[in-house]
Amino acid sequence: MAAREPKIRPTFDIERKLPGLVCGIDEAGRGPWAGPVVAAAVILNPDCTPAGICDSKMLSPARRAELAHALWKTARIGVGIATVEEIDRINIAQATMLAMARAAATLPVPATTAIVDGNMKPKLSCPAYTVIKGDARSLSIAAASIIAKVTRDRMMLELARAYPWYGWESNKGYCAPVHRAGLERHGVTPHHRRSFAPIRAALGEALDAALPLSA
Repeated sequence: MAAREPKIRPTFDIERKLPGLVCGIDEAGRGPWAGPVVAAAVILNPDCTPAGICDSKMLSPARRAELAHALWKTARIGVGIATVEEIDRINIAQATMLAMARAAATLPVPATTAIVDGNMKPKLSCPAYTVIKGDARSLSIAAASIIAKVTRDRMMLELARAYPWYGWESNKGYCAPVHRAGLERHGVTPHHRRSFAPIRAALGEALDAALPLSA
């Protein structure tokens, strides 16, 4: 994927208005048919912030990996994961909040304040504020979007080695022709989200095919 030039660069403007150590929180993987949802919480060092941080969707995979490597060296980072089983049990929205709470809880130092991408906020031990399009406005949230995306992509690459029929190395579990073809030919894996309509449909078709024809 070619990188796109963001129209607006994220800044520290929001962070500067808040007290103490501010962590940005974002997630990756709300929409895919397969794999976990991953969240990251990032406390940046304003005096040592890698150049080029922006919304992870605006970056090439190689550039995301470079920035993630630099962030792990310079920032305080926590990562949280909600499994496919949790997604199916409590729904994707609540599983995302769970992953975000876990990310904040694994920070090496506790945040004083959190800013969260979107319009929902998880239950945290510190005050939290939501920021619509936060990954385009806040450097901390943009950094979290990069960490979450790179972490989840690497997890999907590992799963693709075990389940090579779905194209997860490229589509990362999202809807794609090769993913749909894999479902039709090889069925549903333990890593598919059974609460998602396309996977429920695939399971229903498999059940119909297994049932004997009525007389």
